[in-house]
Amino acid sequence: MLERPIIQQRGFRNTADGTGVTGFQLLLRNPNYRGIAGSLVDGADVIVDGHRFPREAQRWTLQGRTFTLDALRASTDVRWQLDEPAVLSVDHPGGLSAGTHRIEVAVHLRRPYIPEIAGPSVFRASTTATIVPGLTSHDEGTAHGLRYGVSLYSYSGDLYTSMTLEDAMADIADLGATGIEILGEGNIPGYPHPDPAWVDTWHRLLDRYGLTPTNYGSWVDTAMWRERDLTAEEGRAQLERDLRLAKLLGFTSIRPKFGVVTPELDPHPIWQPAVERVLDLAAELDIVICPEIHSPTPIKHPVTQAYLDFIERTGSEHFKLLIDTGIFQTAPVDDGHEGFEAKKRPAFLEPLAVPLSDLAEVLPHVHFIQAKFFEIDDDLRDLHIPWHDILATLRAAGWRGWLSSEYEGRREPYRGRDQVRRQHALLRSLNGGAPRG
Repeated sequence: MLERPIIQQRGFRNTADGTGVTGFQLLLRNPNYRGIAGSLVDGADVIVDGHRFPREAQRWTLQGRTFTLDALRASTDVRWQLDEPAVLSVDHPGGLSAGTHRIEVAVHLRRPYIPEIAGPSVFRASTTATIVPGLTSHDEGTAHGLRYGVSLYSYSGDLYTSMTLEDAMADIADLGATGIEILGEGNIPGYPHPDPAWVDTWHRLLDRYGLTPTNYGSWVDTAMWRERDLTAEEGRAQLERDLRLAKLLGFTSIRPKFGVVTPELDPHPIWQPAVERVLDLAAELDIVICPEIHSPTPIKHPVTQAYLDFIERTGSEHFKLLIDTGIFQTAPVDDGHEGFEAKKRPAFLEPLAVPLSDLAEVLPHVHFIQAKFFEIDDDLRDLHIPWHDILATLRAAGWRGWLSSEYEGRREPYRGRDQVRRQHALLRSLNGGAPRG
């Protein structure tokens, strides 16, 4: 599914050949109401950050074939279809710098049924789009042992409205990321019994976009019954169900979110017996169970300590911690939050500012990191999360694992996918870029 704006966020990248970076490319949606012959394309005016690029420096790719503008005007057997973006490649030795850029485009089309005196039809568009460092292909390398992924939660509001599952997967691959994190009941149609055809499609799309399933978010809804709480055995059954479903879909870790019993997010006390009853199954399936350390719960807290004590007592390699980087938040988020109508912001949006020294202490027990964030501006500055310090801590400890983008800011259409792209540009810039595979 194409994005509604003419200039697509997906596909904006530098281009390279065997000699180095040679320019950049844009994907453009056909702005007309019908497809047209390639010969009717009169080119596009392209301005990036105030710099105008001549049409002679452009090449157009339609239906898998690449043309200069003159060759496209002379073509007789290629079309620009409505459901197919055109790839507009622009010569610019060295390419564009990593980060955000202001792009203006005016697409010129000839429409034979409009009187010649009216001239070509011109469709104008402008946007801000982001170049991710090192992104000249779909290959993704690792820097300092870190791997990059995205949680589908980042696309809440867009997914299943303006984006399909495949759109989300294509976006993640287009970032150069290779990990995909999901929410079981949030992203699996027919949960907890998906159609086998959907499961087949899931695996086919993973292969198509080169993605690795990382973490599967699940819930143990301890207060789902009005007259009583779940028993430990009922909690075990919910965990087992999601462990098996996670395995079916290829995931290697699962985040069970138990119902809480205090404002500090103390999990319901059935968590320990319920988890202990599925540890053997987790080992059999080779899935790590990862409870989440999430604001307003800091690292030095009885909840976290109880998890660490459980790790020590059981000696299990299949129970570790998941860190949500919202706990390192240093400034408040005042945009509000879906579902909360009280005047005071929820406690989990208050800046907790957990010291990074606390993270260093528990990193040996951390399996997965949700790279929570709320807002990254046009200068690639995160307004709330101290990424420089977080990455420095991970590098110093030699931690190896996934950083999975989890955008939790405002939900205007397409905003999540733009913000995720900005975060990947920021993380890769701070972490030395992404080597090409």
